[in-house]
Amino acid sequence: MAEKFKEKATVVYQSCIAPDIYSMWLQTAKIASQAVPGQFISIYCNDASRLLPRPISICEINVRSGMLRVVYRIAGKGTEEFSRLHPGDAVDILGPLGNGFPLERARGKRALLIGGGIGLPPMLELCKQLPGEKVIVAGFRSDTFLMEDFQALAPVAVATEDGSTGAKGTVLDAIREQGLKADIIYACGPTPMLKAVKNYAAEEQIECWISMEERMGCGIGACLACVCQSKEVDEHSRVHNKRVCKEGPVFEAGEVEL
Repeated sequence: MAEKFKEKATVVYQSCIAPDIYSMWLQTAKIASQAVPGQFISIYCNDASRLLPRPISICEINVRSGMLRVVYRIAGKGTEEFSRLHPGDAVDILGPLGNGFPLERARGKRALLIGGGIGLPPMLELCKQLPGEKVIVAGFRSDTFLMEDFQALAPVAVATEDGSTGAKGTVLDAIREQGLKADIIYACGPTPMLKAVKNYAAEEQIECWISMEERMGCGIGACLACVCQSKEVDEHSRVHNKRVCKEGPVFEAGEVEL
């Protein structure tokens, strides 16, 4: 795992890209130099009354300019505070955290990159770095985002719950409607989506890696607030748990129970 740093990052640019969805570029040379697709950073609020940082997945990495992009949804007072940041403002961040996606597993294979809602952003840097043939499958309730970014990199299949764009239904509906095939799957999104993708991959005998979205406390594996049930006994807790922030957030689908 890459070394992690606590760094005061500077906001370079921020914009609202969909209702309550924000895209923010941060200048953070040390963290950008170490980050890999699938990892996350913890962003600290400037309001001292909010002690715990907010974990946000890394959307893009620009090592040359020393910048990271995060795309996040306003989910509470902390992320609402972040949405009011302007270029030149500073925030404390910790990262890179967690384990990223295994890139070499895709070499010479056809990959499906599946993202649901706010689980879609980490798929962007993965798409940029993943070797081999790939197709993006994006699932939304209604409003889409990041589509132009993905379409510049690979074919994109879309599903929306209301049928306003692409297939009506779930990411699996889009996969079946377009007859998409794969040798390996990478997925990030809400637990019901991940469970469905895991079951689909098992039925089709496709290698599958999932990035789990869990509420976190410390983000570094100490507080056990983000444990998930695992098949094997965890060396840290001595029970059938894995810490999403430490052993994850990326797991081979068979490692964890959903």
